[in-house]
Amino acid sequence: MVRIIGLKLYSLLFFILLSCFIIIYSHVNLATTGNTATQSQILIPPQSFRQVSYYNDIKPILDSRCVACHSCYDSPCQLKLSSFEGVDRGASKKTVYDHERLIAQEPSRLYIDETTTAGWREKGFFPVLNEQASSPETNLNNSLIAKLLQLKRDNPLPSSGKLPKSIELDLERSLQCPSPDEFQKYRQDHPLWGMPYGLPPLTRDQENTLLSWLQAGTKPDIQHVLSSAAEAEIEKWELFFNAPSLKSQLVARYIYEHLYIGDMHFKGHPANEFYKLVRSKTPPGQAIEELKSIRPFDDPGIDRFYYRLRPITSTIVDKNHFVYELSDNRMRRLQELFFKPDFTITKLPGYDPQSAANPFNTFSELPAISRYQFLLDDAQYFFSGFIKGPVCRGQAAVNVIRDQFWIAFIKPQNDFMQESTEFLAENNHYLRMPASEGEKIGLISWLDVNKLQQQYVDKKETFIHKALLRHHDVDFNLIWDGDGHNDNALLTVFRHFDNATVVKGLVGKTPLTAWVVDYPLFERIHYLLVAGFNVYGTAGHQVTTRLYMDSLRMEAENNFLRFMPVQYRKAMRDSWYQGIDAKLFSFFEKPLYGISKETAISYETNDYKKEFFEKIQQRLGPAAGEPDLINRCMQEPCIRKNSTDDQRQTDAMIRQLANLKGHEIQALPEVSFLRVTTDNPDKDLVYTLIRNQKLLNVSFIFAENLRREPEKDTLTVVPGFLGSYPNIFLSVQKQQLPDFIEQLKHTRTESEKDLLYGRYGIRRNNPRIWQYYDWFNQKYLNEQPETAGLFDMNRYENL
Repeated sequence: MVRIIGLKLYSLLFFILLSCFIIIYSHVNLATTGNTATQSQILIPPQSFRQVSYYNDIKPILDSRCVACHSCYDSPCQLKLSSFEGVDRGASKKTVYDHERLIAQEPSRLYIDETTTAGWREKGFFPVLNEQASSPETNLNNSLIAKLLQLKRDNPLPSSGKLPKSIELDLERSLQCPSPDEFQKYRQDHPLWGMPYGLPPLTRDQENTLLSWLQAGTKPDIQHVLSSAAEAEIEKWELFFNAPSLKSQLVARYIYEHLYIGDMHFKGHPANEFYKLVRSKTPPGQAIEELKSIRPFDDPGIDRFYYRLRPITSTIVDKNHFVYELSDNRMRRLQELFFKPDFTITKLPGYDPQSAANPFNTFSELPAISRYQFLLDDAQYFFSGFIKGPVCRGQAAVNVIRDQFWIAFIKPQNDFMQESTEFLAENNHYLRMPASEGEKIGLISWLDVNKLQQQYVDKKETFIHKALLRHHDVDFNLIWDGDGHNDNALLTVFRHFDNATVVKGLVGKTPLTAWVVDYPLFERIHYLLVAGFNVYGTAGHQVTTRLYMDSLRMEAENNFLRFMPVQYRKAMRDSWYQGIDAKLFSFFEKPLYGISKETAISYETNDYKKEFFEKIQQRLGPAAGEPDLINRCMQEPCIRKNSTDDQRQTDAMIRQLANLKGHEIQALPEVSFLRVTTDNPDKDLVYTLIRNQKLLNVSFIFAENLRREPEKDTLTVVPGFLGSYPNIFLSVQKQQLPDFIEQLKHTRTESEKDLLYGRYGIRRNNPRIWQYYDWFNQKYLNEQPETAGLFDMNRYENL
């Protein structure tokens, strides 16, 4: 019996040892060969070899789940998934945003700087699709996309509460950007970093669809075919832009240098058809070969080039989408502005950097009033270029402006503008822009440019008194009235830390600051922040751009101060520049011109700024845009036009929310999308909550937190959508709005914030977040089919 028990124990011991050996061997084999699904081999989807279309099946998934982060310059690892060309190009370890580089980086613009897969590989981009011998197995196992999807599936995030701290969301975080050969280490070091990053996984069906496409060899099966109507419009406009006369060539150059950054749309054509105005080596009728210049005024390098309209084939995203409409009326307007006036072009300007970067030199023979009216006609478009166009992300650039301010424009007057044309031509040397130095600009060059700017402001002041204020009072007649109908006459800009939004009309409560913009100022802002800016440029280029914008901002503020009573101007300006020592403050005193010329406006209150804009709104009528009845309800009842019962009832409660300020809104991020649910989900309402952060001043690039005055923050609530980067989605039942407002008012601590967002917020790892993302995007598209684009999730917070 003892022997039997001993044998059984021996057998059991042998079995345990054998099992341990098998387990150890298996793990060694896994580590050395990587031959299982849990390590490197991708699980083949159940629907093996299922026929999948890129255009019909894959692109909708990429658009709704991946483009949320992977588009524009701020795509992590430069992986742009908004088109097949971007997927095929792959990813890169180089970062576009670098505030420390001393040498300009080689640009990597999709469709422009390279057009072949081999070319992108030479530029350091590595594949995310299989590029080895094709087979169903290798197509999956060599696909970085498949590996990242599998990593997410193998290591799901918690579905409630905040994300783990290992999920880094800081925009300045160091991106890993693993190549396929480096993925095994990435998997071991960052098991929770599967895709979508820091968000719930795709559905099984979406995963299987993507994996089936990857397995089958990733065929694009997409063709961009223009309609006959689109071809006719393109032919007509390209004929206009390429007319041979000297006047036509100079006008076309001026229009191109201002429109190239936005999206062109033919009026009456499908809402999803857009074009880029580009310079091409090839004439109309041939395939476009776009010039690879960084700036629109760079030397083309060839004797003859052509302005062409290139169809936009990538997915439209809101953060860089702003639309300029082309129509028969538009062409008539351009003819009226630039060809009806009697002037002669004697010689076309060249493209040397010193002169081409200065529009007052290049276009000195075009009437200033024509140029200015061209900008005014679509002021929101051009300010959107400053805000959205060049960079997608740029905290060091946009922190030169306040979180909220209003803009009005000086009226273009024939007699004054004729003299202005001569004045600008004679003094264009003083208007030299930082871009004239290219990437070589440094401290010495900047000091020279800044000195010229100060000299220009001195000369401008003398000229204004001589040519304008000697004949005109400083009153409302100097403010552009939108020609009685153009709602670009008044604008509001909202800054959201490292991005911003510009909208028509006066939105929000009366802001701390305001701008009044004249023609030279408008033009210089464009050539500073858009035409002359290089996102791949050096630190010196970026810093000097920011510093020059300081001067332009103060010039715009000074224009506004002219309309305030003399004795109030310095006190108002001092309130904008607090917390600066005496030496620095003396610098900011220089732009305060016109102190001796009293305004002719008769004010009835002591709140001059508020009264000034209220009277402008009254004078402009339809050109002032829709009144803001949420944030500035002057007299009850404040009812929006064509509003439903639900909207009127909700607006009344939302006004209470808009009145919160300071510590009552400290729990909110900068941009929140609020969905107010009703009894009918199809009728749910949307509001954007914008937290305007109060700063002592905006005169420095860094240390913004040291200049914060959170107790003076304000909240702007806008019906519909404002901003491209939501920081949080909120969902509140209509009848719960009073409770939500009350809870928000008293939320201070982290535990209280956790309760607030646990009840009303849609956190990053909430399984329903994709449903909300889809709903908000579709709602936006339904409301604004031509101007809407997909929202970006790169700044969605872990609240």
